[in-house]
Amino acid sequence: MRSEIFKADNMAQPPTQVGLALQHSKCAKYVVNGECLARQGAMVAFRGNLQFEVKSQGMGNFLKRAVTGEGVALMTVRGQGEAWFAAGAQDCFVLELEDGDALSINGRNLLCFDSSLRYDIQMVRGAGMFGGGLFNSVFSGTGRLAISSDGQPVVIPVSPQAPVFVDTDSVVGWSSSLQTGIQKSQSLKSLLRGGSGELFQLVLSGQGFVIVQPSEGRHQPQQQSGGGGLLGNLVGG
Repeated sequence: MRSEIFKADNMAQPPTQVGLALQHSKCAKYVVNGECLARQGAMVAFRGNLQFEVKSQGMGNFLKRAVTGEGVALMTVRGQGEAWFAAGAQDCFVLELEDGDALSINGRNLLCFDSSLRYDIQMVRGAGMFGGGLFNSVFSGTGRLAISSDGQPVVIPVSPQAPVFVDTDSVVGWSSSLQTGIQKSQSLKSLLRGGSGELFQLVLSGQGFVIVQPSEGRHQPQQQSGGGGLLGNLVGG
């Protein structure tokens, strides 16, 4: 049989190295020899002797997810084999964290990561309960993780002289060392009269970077959301 679909870029090749890499720009591949972790629902295919189990995240993270609906439901992938992860044909990227790095990631944008990375659900500082208590998934330690972006992302440097303001539905992640807060750009009265709809922005200041997707991600499943929180639901709904 002949077809453009069988071109080399589309063909799954025999594994040459254990760990996480990109299959191509829309899909991440993990060669498992032991275990890795992934967002539930992100796996699109696998081969080999692999088992998938719901990951317990500890009582603290469980209570945070129960109260806020935020964070990310994880699964452990164990055994020997290969697994492919994707999210709605979005662009995929692999990030490598080194000792001392820490990254705050929106749970809906997470695909999979090395079990060597530490993971926690943390409240976004400065958001407060007025913002619904924004929660994000914070990764630290040494290892790789794969994320998705709904379109080609923009990585914006943040400095003390140039804070960045981001739509809470568009933010993918940021350096966890950054200071965060919420800015209200319009009055409720203005919004009811037909304002722009951009009522709140996440404010990031300090030294680092923020990753923004060119989409508000409203078509993504609500249970996978990790950045907009109740704030995003109130404004978007």
